[in-house]
Amino acid sequence: MKILFVAMSDAVHAAKWIGQLNGTGWKLYFFPAYDDINIHEKLPENVIVCIPFYRLYRWLNKIGLGKWFRVIYYYFKLFNQKTNPGYYPKRLARTIRRIKPDLLHTLETQGAGYLGEEVRRQIGEKKGEWPKWWHTNWGSDIYLFGRLPEHKPRIEAVLAACNYYSCECQRDVKLAREFGFKGEVFPVYPNSGGFSPAFLNALRKDVVVPSKRKTILLKGYQGWFGRALVGIHALGKCADLLNGYRLVIYTNIKTVEVEIAATLLAQSTGTELVLLPVGTRNDEILNYQGTARISIGLSICDAISTAVLEAMAMGAFPIQSDTSGAGEWITDGETGFIVPPEDPEIIAQAIRKALTDDELVDSAAVVNYEKILRDADYEKLKELTIKSYRKCLAKA
Repeated sequence: MKILFVAMSDAVHAAKWIGQLNGTGWKLYFFPAYDDINIHEKLPENVIVCIPFYRLYRWLNKIGLGKWFRVIYYYFKLFNQKTNPGYYPKRLARTIRRIKPDLLHTLETQGAGYLGEEVRRQIGEKKGEWPKWWHTNWGSDIYLFGRLPEHKPRIEAVLAACNYYSCECQRDVKLAREFGFKGEVFPVYPNSGGFSPAFLNALRKDVVVPSKRKTILLKGYQGWFGRALVGIHALGKCADLLNGYRLVIYTNIKTVEVEIAATLLAQSTGTELVLLPVGTRNDEILNYQGTARISIGLSICDAISTAVLEAMAMGAFPIQSDTSGAGEWITDGETGFIVPPEDPEIIAQAIRKALTDDELVDSAAVVNYEKILRDADYEKLKELTIKSYRKCLAKA
């Protein structure tokens, strides 16, 4: 059986999802949603990466010459863009014709999904050329972009064309149906693939109850969707409670505005500030979740938010925006707070409550961890994933 994945090359969620299929004996292929040679390190070794000269690049990387190849590849990409603007969909079309996959699986909509739909229109549905198509929705794909006029018809085209659909919150199942999806919906669970209980137990062996912790963790995304500055503003309204605390901010995108605002907050409140480097490893962030009393994530759109699951797994009390699917995992006011992402007054009230109510955060940690073990167990979710692929392949 052959499966061709199309996803963002540097996305850890994609790499971890594909990793669930290790040991199945299926032939796995990976095509980047955008022309990029930098593949995430967690992508399994047995996955065949469909990038020109990729094997050469890996060999050069091992002997320390990978950076020079990346420069050459960058100019190769620029040349293609200038001389043949539509080259990338054509490359995917050629890849599909060459591989003849039993299943095409696109992970994320605006890059992978749109690319897949464009190629489907090029190829058509000629027998033997276009495979069955499974599309997976990520955080803001349809909840946010589906409200934008320039994106709505493209989302509808993707959902009308694919045979199978998956996502990580029931909200998006409903939206997919409203956007015209008529196929089969697979079980709803985290796109990140969940957690290994043994791995979590090893990380948690030295953690203390949340009420004894003196760290506040903030997701530092600020831009078209992130609202970290609102979180910093809300923390400033709780200045009387922050002395003696450490504020840790993590992000995959360097944002000067967040760094400045956080530095000024730390100076005015006597709070220790830790700005984690861009690209900090996921297991290190999990360790910080295990030292945090509260974990704050604010954005105008998201699905579950992996940060919420990580907080639940490590005992940090989650404070998450109501534009996410977190409400399907935590109970507002009991095991976390669901807040409007752009209202610092309400967010400050939630922070104040979580910093002063020891019983609340300690009892939430117990309930949240039980839910993670029950509903986000890696091996159980892996079984569901493989079962879904077998269903697809049986009908291919």
